[in-house]
Amino acid sequence: MRDMPTALRLHAPVALPCDAACSVIRDAVLDVDEQGRVLFCGPRTDAPPRPADSDVRECGGILLPGLINAHAHSPMTLLRGMGGDLPLLRWLQEVIWPAEARLRPADIRAGMELGAVEMLRAGVTTSAEMYFSGESVVEAVLAVGSRLVLGPAVIAAPGLEGVGSWQRMVEDISRWIDADGLRFGPADRVELGYGAHSAYTLPPEALQTIGESAQQRGALVQTHVAEAADEDVEQRERFGSVPALLDKVGVLDGRVLAAHCVHMSDADLALFARRGTGIAHCPGSNAKLASGTARLVDMLAAGIPVGLGTDGPSSNDDLDLWEEVQLAGMLARLSRGDATALSARSALLAATRGGARALHRDDIGSLEPGNWADVVHLDVDNPAFATGLDTPDEQLLSNLVWAAGSRSVRDVWVAGAEVLHDREPTRVDRRAVQATARTAAQHLRAA
Repeated sequence: MRDMPTALRLHAPVALPCDAACSVIRDAVLDVDEQGRVLFCGPRTDAPPRPADSDVRECGGILLPGLINAHAHSPMTLLRGMGGDLPLLRWLQEVIWPAEARLRPADIRAGMELGAVEMLRAGVTTSAEMYFSGESVVEAVLAVGSRLVLGPAVIAAPGLEGVGSWQRMVEDISRWIDADGLRFGPADRVELGYGAHSAYTLPPEALQTIGESAQQRGALVQTHVAEAADEDVEQRERFGSVPALLDKVGVLDGRVLAAHCVHMSDADLALFARRGTGIAHCPGSNAKLASGTARLVDMLAAGIPVGLGTDGPSSNDDLDLWEEVQLAGMLARLSRGDATALSARSALLAATRGGARALHRDDIGSLEPGNWADVVHLDVDNPAFATGLDTPDEQLLSNLVWAAGSRSVRDVWVAGAEVLHDREPTRVDRRAVQATARTAAQHLRAA
């Protein structure tokens, strides 16, 4: 299948472009150019003339931008279910890091392919990944046809000495960016950056080096921040908080995505807002590991760019971002004791437009002219929409957010190229991907 499609026109009863107002467009047209970018998204009556050679498709249902998983470790599909009843630090130290030390590049590719397929079937077109063997992660995503924001992992933790020193990891990432550029692949499907695991697995000098290297190249730094209450005791004693440490060593001077951010003070939130730091809110993982509930409403009120993430599929244990949309809304309302704390519109935007902002991207996350045409088609022939689409906008959005979920995803395009058709990936054989992952997981258990 070609990566650069011919011009494409999609018709649908409803389109949700996920613009700033979260508009609901009835009797909609979406036009995509030959480069895979959005030309027009609006009512059919306002649509420009259709190019004579464009493909036309009637989509019964809803069109919306591909969801953005703002924080994931998708190759951990191979580790799903391991240590599932442990708190974060014991889970990492006793189960996950020893298992990851046994992973081969081929295993990581197999796990990432499985994760990318799982995400496409949930309407996720972009994932922000932090993991080892970055080349294997890239190969997997390009094979499946989705989009990737990759921060190859930089970590110094017991049991992971075999992956090399943090200095070598940083140097390898810098060389890779210098050789291939920040973005590459068909339709810029891959963006490279730095995956600084955390302040509790890296010394301050490592964080400073990563920040300087990233800023020299305009690259994104992904890092875990304040996930569990007991992870950063030393850093809080020395610097006041991890955000204060990141600011002191200069990391916040550049593009930063901070994952989790559960245990944040008012001063921490104000600092992130002032610095424009993005946050990936991961309510499912945080709940499963009993890490706590992040202050989502306060983050949004402060103007912090917030997206939603699944975290790894062995701490969640799936890659279904629709579940995170629902959990984000429900936990925000529960923690505030206020059923109006987060609307359906705001929850949907967090999974799309908000994720793009958190990643410091302005070319994905909404179906606006010039953006990449990463598009999801939702089938409404299911009980969630049994009363039809001819309902008030708020009711339609409520049904979408609170009732529909990933079961409604039918087709997906990335940069105008169809990568999921009738719930099956078009570029890889799902069953073959699952079989390869099964073999890799068996090797891991036997090692």
